[in-house]
Amino acid sequence: RAVEIAANNDGIVFIRTSRPATPVIYNNDESFELGKLKVVKKSENDKLTVVGAGVTLHEAVKAYEKLQGEGINIRVVDLFSVKPVDREGLISNAKETNNTILTVEDHYYEGGIFEAVSSAVAGEDIKVHAVAVSGVARSGKGAELLDMFGLSGDKIAEKIKTL
Repeated sequence: RAVEIAANNDGIVFIRTSRPATPVIYNNDESFELGKLKVVKKSENDKLTVVGAGVTLHEAVKAYEKLQGEGINIRVVDLFSVKPVDREGLISNAKETNNTILTVEDHYYEGGIFEAVSSAVAGEDIKVHAVAVSGVARSGKGAELLDMFGLSGDKIAEKIKTL
């Protein structure tokens, strides 16, 4: 769907894809809109909103499943459109989850989802925390690298427990 949205958009578009074999989250007929996020998992009493995209969205879903087993509810949001970012969607989801957001991204802290989300909710009394690549990137097995940088489902769940 990203290619279709890009093709129908006037202006510059960047599409980022990943190689790992990941479960399918959406049905083929799911509709997407440029500048709008998707809520993937939610309940009535979520502790916080976890924002991911691509492989980190899948890891956030794993964290959701792990925490559900421990009686901890979180909201998981797919920020498939980073620019334009869904300011209203981010704010409304954060306000429903204790004004707290955790971004998870397989990217450095600078210039990615964390900065986009922080800018979008600035001035709204919303706390934004982040897990991102914090050191020099390197080669390795995907699962090992996600774990090393705190981006695996288990590591995300551990981080959420500290917030």
